[in-house]
Amino acid sequence: MKIVLDAMGGDFAPKVNVDGAIDALRAFDDVEILLVGPQELLEKTIGEYADQQAYASVKDRLTIVHATEVITTEEHPVMALRRKKDSTFNVGMDLVRRKEAQAFVSAGSTGAVMAGSMFKIGRIKGIDRPAIAAPLPVPGRPMLLVDSGANTDCKPAWINQFAMMGSIYMNRVMGIEEPEVGLVNIGVEAAKGNEQAQQAYALMNSQKVYKFIGNVEARDTLAGQCDVLAADGFIGNVVLKNVEGTVSMLFKLLKNGLMSSAKGKVAALLAKDTFKQLKGSFDSTEVGGAPLLGVEGAVIKAHGNSNARAIFCAIRQARTVVETGVVDLIREGVARLAADEERNQPDKTTDSCWIDN
Repeated sequence: MKIVLDAMGGDFAPKVNVDGAIDALRAFDDVEILLVGPQELLEKTIGEYADQQAYASVKDRLTIVHATEVITTEEHPVMALRRKKDSTFNVGMDLVRRKEAQAFVSAGSTGAVMAGSMFKIGRIKGIDRPAIAAPLPVPGRPMLLVDSGANTDCKPAWINQFAMMGSIYMNRVMGIEEPEVGLVNIGVEAAKGNEQAQQAYALMNSQKVYKFIGNVEARDTLAGQCDVLAADGFIGNVVLKNVEGTVSMLFKLLKNGLMSSAKGKVAALLAKDTFKQLKGSFDSTEVGGAPLLGVEGAVIKAHGNSNARAIFCAIRQARTVVETGVVDLIREGVARLAADEERNQPDKTTDSCWIDN
């Protein structure tokens, strides 16, 4: 399979992207990588790869696709895509649109990934809005938050689609046999929440495509109650940022507390391996990135501060999405959801007419 990698995306481009790409080629002999960016710069960076002998064994599966322009995170995504025709996003996503590659990976602008995927690659028929599916750092049980920021204003039917796509992803990519799906809400009762949440609950509860367990309160997002958390992009992004900030602050407070006394320093030394293991369970590097679900191809958005290992994992993630047929399964899933919604519509026929005999 062919995977496009935006060589200029992220804070440490292009080195980490080049290193991650070559590492992935060494690990997966069924993968070809199309590295998109300025040819001269990428050739120079490839020449600086630490193990040139290892690179020589995979160089036939690494192709540089020349692109002269880069879209930064400070630019308006749609305007930049229109203005910079020769950007790594436009050039790379065109390859996926033309079916010359099956996946696109970037650590660049989230907005450009979202807009480019919709306008260049295109939505799966029947999907109203693609969604970003962000993994949450839940120790011992992987959890996916869909949508985590792509769509801030959502219709209830969109949230139902997000849930379906997240369930398919967790089943095929993460290997969970029957993923459990929850709806982020302010209470567990069916009648809780605003009109959007109540209508989404009704749709999710009546469908037969995925396993819905009901509402999940925000305080329980790290409690491992489900495998997929469905939400509109506004709520999802708030939950995601809150979780990331809380985890970061807890580790900081723990470190400061232990380092403030001699006894604390001794305790920290004795528990060093435990703390390292705990911190590792919250490390997003091994996840790779957040998939954009609902478009005609595997699209993975890696974190902007990704290192070479994170890029490697994002490529591995894209490979798994392609290999397991996630896009085809989402096509089937959206058709089944539409059938469920049609079946559950109230009967529009009426027998209210009186007939005089």
